[in-house]
Amino acid sequence: MTIRVVIADDHALLRQGIRNVLELEPELTVLGEAADGEEAVRKVEELNPDVLLLDVNMPKGNGLEVTRRLKEAGSPVKIVVLTIHDDQNYVVELVKAGAAGYLLKDVEPSMLIQALKVVAAGETFIYPTLAGKLLGEINRQEERLLETTRIYERRKEERLTYRELDVLELICQGMSNQEVAQKLFLSEKTVKNHLTNIFRKLHVSDRTQAVLYAIKNKMVKI
Repeated sequence: MTIRVVIADDHALLRQGIRNVLELEPELTVLGEAADGEEAVRKVEELNPDVLLLDVNMPKGNGLEVTRRLKEAGSPVKIVVLTIHDDQNYVVELVKAGAAGYLLKDVEPSMLIQALKVVAAGETFIYPTLAGKLLGEINRQEERLLETTRIYERRKEERLTYRELDVLELICQGMSNQEVAQKLFLSEKTVKNHLTNIFRKLHVSDRTQAVLYAIKNKMVKI
């Protein structure tokens, strides 16, 4: 099986050097070249390569923009990014956008060829020195997402109904259950049920703690 490649880089000399390396490999063939982001997208659409070898810093659309455009358009092309950047945050963004490979420009020719073959086979290839950083950054992002989810769920649990807020506001004013019931035209049993729900949602055990929580978090007007 021959792997068909398009090379996208705004430096003609570098494109030619990469082409020379790839054309020495019998399993690879270079279909075309692109000098900017728009041309890269156009070449992929016209030539339908298996792999796009893509520089990050290009005019008319950088590597991240090109990757997003192609993937959002449903292109099946596998994208290998070739760059001088070793920022793990950037790697994460490119992988999230749909890039299947990420290589630094000082890569050995043999590793470049290996990466193209691996990616063409449907797998992912990350420059070895970046793999650990990438995993660490992904783990940190997952932890932040998990914490955000926990906070959201906690706040959702704390969300009181309008009637519960009415009850809370009145007990913050020092009213007894009987007074709250009279004020809101409720039975004392209903007021007690509302208080039970309020305590559960606010994770408190009594009226005093509920009042302090409500005041501290500006849940009521005093």
